[in-house]
Amino acid sequence: MSKIAVLGYGTVGSGVVAVFNTNRELINTREGEEIEVKYVLDLRDFPGDPVENILVHDFSVIVNDPEVEVVAEVMGGTGAAYQFTKQCLLAGKSVCTSNKALVAEHGQELMDIAREKGVNYLFEASCGGGIPIIRALNTSLKADKVDEISGILNGTTNYMLWKMEQEGVDFETALKEAQARGYAEADPTADVEGHDACRKIAILSSIAYGKHINYKDIYTEGITKVTPDDMEYAKAMNRRIKLLATSHHTEEGVYILVAPFLVEEKNPLFGVEDVFNAVFVHGNMLGDAMFYGSGAGKLPTASAVAADILDCIRNKGRLVPNGWASEELDLLDVDEAEGRFFLRVTDASYDEIEELFPGAETVELDSYWDEIGVVTKTMRQREFKEKQALLGEKVRRMIRIKD
Repeated sequence: MSKIAVLGYGTVGSGVVAVFNTNRELINTREGEEIEVKYVLDLRDFPGDPVENILVHDFSVIVNDPEVEVVAEVMGGTGAAYQFTKQCLLAGKSVCTSNKALVAEHGQELMDIAREKGVNYLFEASCGGGIPIIRALNTSLKADKVDEISGILNGTTNYMLWKMEQEGVDFETALKEAQARGYAEADPTADVEGHDACRKIAILSSIAYGKHINYKDIYTEGITKVTPDDMEYAKAMNRRIKLLATSHHTEEGVYILVAPFLVEEKNPLFGVEDVFNAVFVHGNMLGDAMFYGSGAGKLPTASAVAADILDCIRNKGRLVPNGWASEELDLLDVDEAEGRFFLRVTDASYDEIEELFPGAETVELDSYWDEIGVVTKTMRQREFKEKQALLGEKVRRMIRIKD
């Protein structure tokens, strides 16, 4: 018998307990032994809940119990979650988590401790909820050189952009509905400003490229400036606006950014709607692949945490492969990246546009008589920004294009 503990009995924590209770017989049969949730740690009481009999309020009970082999940290944050995770690893217990903030901030240190102690620190649920993208990068794609990862990694913002597109509502209205449905927090900053997606792409890129990437070095924009007008132009171009976290390994180096993009219809990310997430990967041998599914939610996320727990039990005394090394990777300035750009420009002549952006396409909508939509040719972002600056206040909006 293997015994585990769960730190936190919130949405994901209660989901982890539910997975092991609901699928107990199936899991035990597959693993060839009984898996028991011995403790659940939380500051609150849950009278009448099945977890009541295994609930503890003192973390030391768990860390000092030699029977507990694996701990699921699903508390969130980087305070107590960090301290408890570190103590568990130092005590020789494997830890599994859905906490992307902790993995992005302290993951390298925690993995180093885990290796030293001969245990595992796994975090499949941190980047795509129930989507098994980390496991794929560490196993199925380990013979490939991954040169691109682009993903819709935040269900809240994908839902909001989808609502804005479908119903023509503005950002604030879409946000209120997302909050009413429980998709967005009372303070939605981490989602709508792109910070959540930024942490996730840093984790995925660190694994794919084999070096540590500091999420603080990643250029990040959110969706707060996206308007219904932008959505109308996107429809006219048969495109959709998506918040993408995109990472490219080029001959010059690696550049990563998080920002709204206009995605064309043939791109597999175009059809990802509602709160769903998807990760597109290109490998030099595999070619294109996409991983799609529920990027958040109680049971999908809990399922990924539970799978990590079982991996730890199955690999007692062995390290689960992870390509994320401690050496830090310096990122290229995104101004050196090439791409195409969409501009909404007012009070500018066609000659002026053609002079600045030779060969650019124009998009005109009857209802926007005082402006021109401009799609540039491929150019370095640095060159584009220099030319954009010459237009000054004539530029109403800029959105990158993903072909």
